[in-house]
Amino acid sequence: MTLLEAARALREREVSSLELTRQALDKIADSKLNAFITVTAEAALARAKFADEELARGVDHGPLHGIPIAHKDAFLTKGVRTTAGSKIFENYVPDRDAEIVTRLNHAGAVVLGKTGLHELCHGITSNNPHFGAVLNPRDTERIPGGSSGGSGSAVAAGLAFLATGTDTGGSVRIPAAYCGVVGLKPTFGLLSCRGVMPLAFTLDHVGPLTRTVRDAAVAFQAMLGQTAEQPLPHVTGVRVGVPENFFFEHLDPEVMLAVRRSVQILASLGARVEEVRLPDVNALNTTGRMVQLAEAATVWRRFESRRSEFGTDVYALIQQGLLIPATDYLDAQRYRRILSREFSKIWAQFDCLLTPSTPVPAPKQGVPTVWSGDIEEDVRMASTRLTRPFNVLGWPALALPCGFSTSGLPISVQLVAAPKQEKTLFQAGAALEDSLALRERLG
Repeated sequence: MTLLEAARALREREVSSLELTRQALDKIADSKLNAFITVTAEAALARAKFADEELARGVDHGPLHGIPIAHKDAFLTKGVRTTAGSKIFENYVPDRDAEIVTRLNHAGAVVLGKTGLHELCHGITSNNPHFGAVLNPRDTERIPGGSSGGSGSAVAAGLAFLATGTDTGGSVRIPAAYCGVVGLKPTFGLLSCRGVMPLAFTLDHVGPLTRTVRDAAVAFQAMLGQTAEQPLPHVTGVRVGVPENFFFEHLDPEVMLAVRRSVQILASLGARVEEVRLPDVNALNTTGRMVQLAEAATVWRRFESRRSEFGTDVYALIQQGLLIPATDYLDAQRYRRILSREFSKIWAQFDCLLTPSTPVPAPKQGVPTVWSGDIEEDVRMASTRLTRPFNVLGWPALALPCGFSTSGLPISVQLVAAPKQEKTLFQAGAALEDSLALRERLG
């Protein structure tokens, strides 16, 4: 059942919020995926009961009213511990909610708990040394992606209809890709990061993970505090750019085939598909990595003396960031502005871009490298190679399933639009999703 299907069932009195919440909590209790760090069962049941009472009185806060959701454990939640996946914050209980948490509460959502993540949001495996590895429900020997791995795993396994995530180099879209769900990284700054544990201030985004594009649109609008509108699945005349450089290089052959099929489908639906040569994407990635390392080190250096409370990989990344001179960081930010001006010129020709989300399906747990077509890459570098550029640019990007590998692993396509053009992503994404008709297999 999707979020919107559950919302309709609630209003037609086919099910209650209390029933949906109990079902979700039972699934979480039986799950072996380690998708949650904290489960707030008692508060969730009380909230669901109240949501039912409101609906019975004719009080309806919108599509999320009475819907069980989860928050990545980097979002502050009043009275509920927020660990950021770190030993340092293992017992930290905030006295306020993140702004997005407040907005989803106002939308009537029922919070089930806090999902697992890569420590301090600083990684892509969600193999957490303090709270255990999050598993991928499509294949438990595979990583769910990160850093929002618990959110991706929970939504894919049907433990929640919606989960929040953060995305600094791809941390919403990578779990969406590896777990076979939909993930949105909105335009930079459009959704508030207030009350969210930071990683890199000029790259951090927050966004939803859901089962469908339409669910993502509804969640995004609720997170904005706006009235929900259903996206029309429409691509007739939409100008879709398919990069001829970088994004289709060094791909798993099955990823290449599935994404190329998506290109053909959009063309058959009436989109105006053309190839486009982009400026230097490698430079975007290099700039983004330097900015992230330096800003993350700035955020977390105050705990540097507590070495034993950091995981090995995260501590090493913080140390790398501390070695970056201020002059190099400032040069990277200056070059970023130059690149942004160059890349922005494409929007005179196109309404959206289409690329793979990741070059490979979900890698196996504990494997340091993967083969991306004809090259062997570090798992972290491979996973973020196609997502990080759009954090640097701040453009909205939507990841959605577009097929499966022969071993049954999800493959994901990424749609990208100009700033504040999320509507274009939802329209094109919904049209593509309808034509692909993968829902039955995705569950």
